[in-house]
Amino acid sequence: MASYEVNDAGVRRCRELIEAKQYVLDSDWGDAQPNAEARNAYLENHTWEEYAAWHLGLTEGPGDESKARYAFVYGDFRRVHRSGLIACVYRAAEWRHKKVELAAHDLLQRLDAVAGIG
Repeated sequence: MASYEVNDAGVRRCRELIEAKQYVLDSDWGDAQPNAEARNAYLENHTWEEYAAWHLGLTEGPGDESKARYAFVYGDFRRVHRSGLIACVYRAAEWRHKKVELAAHDLLQRLDAVAGIG
């Protein structure tokens, strides 16, 4: 099983988007999450650094200019999706990546607070 560390740049970017109210509260993450074609299209017009900022996890091993390096995408390259953060929490918990799970959980709680949920 791969090992992950928290992507601090991704956490920062997600928090910035939440504070700027650039989020979607209700979406089907299965439809909203970027597929391979969307990821490739994004990389054609953006830097690896910008691509990295859409992920909460960094896979240990692959180089920085490789899609395999980035895990736990939380948005659609425009906005944070609440369902994306929930998926990150769930997947990280399922795979026992506690630090990524807690980072995603904290961002989900912040999103809910900013959006007035709960």
